[in-house]
Amino acid sequence: MSYPVLYRSSMLFTYIFPAGTYECAFVIGPVMYTAKAQMNVALLPDEITMKINPLIVNCAESSNVSIKATIADTTETYDVNWHYSVSKLTDLKNTTSSGNIDYSAMAHIKCDQPTEEQYVRITFKNNVNQEKSEQYTIPIIYENTKVCSDDNSDGIWPKTPDGTTVTIHTCENNTVGHKTRTCKGREWLPVFNSCVDKKLSEVVSEAEYFEKGMGASQDLAKNVFEGLKNFSTSETTESTANVIGVIKVLDVMATASKTFAMTEEILPNFVESASNILDKNWQGVNDSYIHTMSSQYLKSVEGLVKYIKVKNTNNVATPNINFEVCSGSDCNLKVFGINVTLHNGTKVVKTVGLKNLIHKLPNNYQNSEQLSDKIIVVTQEEESTSPFKITLDFPNKPPGHRKPLCVYWDTEKEDWSEEGCTVKSSINGSTLCECNHLTAFSILMGKGNTPDPTLDIITYTGLAVSICSLIIFLIIEYLVWSALIKSNLSHFRHTAMVNIASFRLLADCSFLASIYPEILTDEWCLILTICKHVFYLAMFSWMLCLSVMLVHQIIFVFSPLRKRVFMFFSSIVGYVCPILIVGTSYLFCKYTKTKYYEPDKCWLVYDGPLQGSMYAFLLPVGTITLTNLFSMVVVILTLMKTAVPGGSQKQDKETAKSIFKVVLYLTPVFGITWAFGFLLRVLNEDHPAYLFANYTFTILNTFQGLFILITGCFTETKVREELITLITRKKKVHSQNLTSHSCTKTK
Repeated sequence: MSYPVLYRSSMLFTYIFPAGTYECAFVIGPVMYTAKAQMNVALLPDEITMKINPLIVNCAESSNVSIKATIADTTETYDVNWHYSVSKLTDLKNTTSSGNIDYSAMAHIKCDQPTEEQYVRITFKNNVNQEKSEQYTIPIIYENTKVCSDDNSDGIWPKTPDGTTVTIHTCENNTVGHKTRTCKGREWLPVFNSCVDKKLSEVVSEAEYFEKGMGASQDLAKNVFEGLKNFSTSETTESTANVIGVIKVLDVMATASKTFAMTEEILPNFVESASNILDKNWQGVNDSYIHTMSSQYLKSVEGLVKYIKVKNTNNVATPNINFEVCSGSDCNLKVFGINVTLHNGTKVVKTVGLKNLIHKLPNNYQNSEQLSDKIIVVTQEEESTSPFKITLDFPNKPPGHRKPLCVYWDTEKEDWSEEGCTVKSSINGSTLCECNHLTAFSILMGKGNTPDPTLDIITYTGLAVSICSLIIFLIIEYLVWSALIKSNLSHFRHTAMVNIASFRLLADCSFLASIYPEILTDEWCLILTICKHVFYLAMFSWMLCLSVMLVHQIIFVFSPLRKRVFMFFSSIVGYVCPILIVGTSYLFCKYTKTKYYEPDKCWLVYDGPLQGSMYAFLLPVGTITLTNLFSMVVVILTLMKTAVPGGSQKQDKETAKSIFKVVLYLTPVFGITWAFGFLLRVLNEDHPAYLFANYTFTILNTFQGLFILITGCFTETKVREELITLITRKKKVHSQNLTSHSCTKTK
C-alpha cells in the first residue's frame, strides 16, 4: 500500500494518504469550515516471490514442475494471468496462509526443445488496469548437458546445468532471505548467502515503507535509525549479508531524504550505525562486490549528510566517522587531523571524515596507491551560485619522490578522479589540495616518481646524442666494413656490434615516439610498447652473442668458432628469441585477461614481485646482464694470469691499465650499466642511494650510443687507420682532380 509524501508549495499543502474517508477543517475566528470525501487507492503487490519444485528439472527423471507465486495478503482484487512460453499451464489455484496469498500452477516441460528457453510469467492487474509481473526461467537438464553434481554443503544443492544459478529459501535460525549458488562448467562456485537477521529485515521494511511514503514522518525516520544503531552494535552484524542489509537501509533513506526533510534528531543514531558497520566483516564476497558495496555506502552517507537539516548540532564523533558543521561563507574545520577550509560557501557547511573505507573502494586511477586512510565528505545544504574553492590540508606526504594526487570520488564512474582538484604544495610532511567543487575527497600517490626536470633534460639530451652517435657508428661501419672483416673473429665482433647499434637505435626512436602517451591512441601505444620490448631484447641478445663469443675465444684458443656456426646460433638468439619472448608474453596476458602495457606510459606492467608483463623483460635482461658480467670477469682473470709473477712495477701498471681498458670498453657493449636499473627496483624511493642510482642509470644508459661509438670506432686502431686511409685517399683523389683540371686549362 503506497503512502505518498507531503509536498509543500507557497500557499498549498497536498497530502496523499491510504484509502478511506478524509475530512479537512479550517477555522476562521469562531467559525469552522469542514469538508470530507471518500478516497480509494488502487494497489499492486509490493513483491512477488516465485518458486518452483523441483528446483532443477531433469528430463531423465520427470518433466513436470509445480510453480508457486506468493504475495502479501491484501483486500485488493487482482486479475491474475499465467503465461508459459511453450504451452499452457494446468491445475491453477490460489490459497491464503500465514499472511500471504499463494498462486500455484503445474507446467509440463518440453524436453525435446533444448535450444529454447522455457519460462513462466505471472501478471497481476488491479481495477485501474495497472500491471505488475514476475518471470521465472526454468532450469532444465537435457541429454548430454554439462552439470554440477549434487552437493549438501551449506544447503542442499541439486544437480544443476552449466551456467545456472540456483536459489534456495532456507536460512539459519532468526534469519530470513535466500542463498544462491552458480554452476560453472562442472564445478560449483561459492555460496552467496543473502540471509539477514530478522530484526534487520524489519528495519529494511520500515525504510522501504518510508521511501514509498507509507506513514513517512520524523518519528518513523528516528525509529529506522534507532533500529539500525541497535542492530549495528550487536554481534549478529558480522555476516556480509547483514552488512549489505545495513547499506541498503542507508541507501533507501538517502533516496527518501531528497523528498522528505529529515531533522537533526536522527544524526547521532545515523552516524553511530554508519560508523559501526565499517568495523564489521565485509568478506565472503568477491572484490567486485565489495567495491559495489563500499561505493553505495559512500554515496548513501554523502546523500544523508547533504539533506539532513541541521540547526543546533555542531559535531558528532565516533571511532570511524567524525561529523562537523560550520556556518558562514568562510569555514575552517578540522576532521581527523585534516584541515578543511571552504571559501565563498553558503550558510551551512557539513563535513564528514570517514575511516576504514578507502581500502574497500576500487582504485583503477592511474595505477595509484592509497596514501591517506581517510575520506573527507564536504557538502552544503544550499547550492552555491557563486564560484568557490575548498582547500584540504592532509598530514600525508608521499615517500621519496612519489607524486601526490588530490582526488575526489566520481559516483558515475565509480572511481577516483582529479578533475577540478590540484596539488598546491607537498612539503613538511603534508599535502595541500585545492578543489572547485564539493563531494568526497582523499589523496593518493602515483606509483612512479614525481617528474624531475633535470632527469628529463638528461634523458632527452642523451637520447638525441645517442641516436646521432649510433647513426655515425653505422655509417663508419658501412664505410670500413670490407677492410675490417678479413678474419672470422673480426667478422663476429663487428656483426654483433652492428646489430647492437641498430637495435639500440630503433629502441631509442620508439622511446622518443612514446614520450607523450596522452596524445597516442591505444593502438599506437601498444605498437610502440611491443617495438621497445622487441628492440631492447634483441639488443641484449646480441650483447650476449658477443660476450659468449669472446669467452669462447679465450677459453678454447685452439678451437676457434666457425663462421657458419656463429651466424646460425647468433641469428636464433638475436632475432628469433626476442620475438618469441614478446609474442608469448603478449598472448599470455591476453589469455589471462591481464594488462600487457600501461596506457599512461606505453610500457610494460609492473604489479609487484613476479607479477606483470614487466618480467618478460626483466628476467631475460637480468640473465643476460649476469652472463655478460661473468664474461667480463673471465676476461679480467685471463689478463691477470698472463701477468709475469714477481714482475716489475711497470709490468703491474701495464696489467692494471689493460684491465681498466677492458672494463671501459666492454661495459657499454655488454650492457653492464643496466645493472643500475635493477638496483632501482631493489631500493626504496626514500633510500639515500636511490637518487644517485637513478641519475647514474639515466646518464649511462641514455648516452649508451655515444659510448658505443667511442669504444667501437674511435678506440679501435684498425677502424681509425681505415678511416684515415679513406679520408687521405679522398683528399688525394680530390687533389689530383684539381691538378688535372688546372693543366687542361693551361693547355
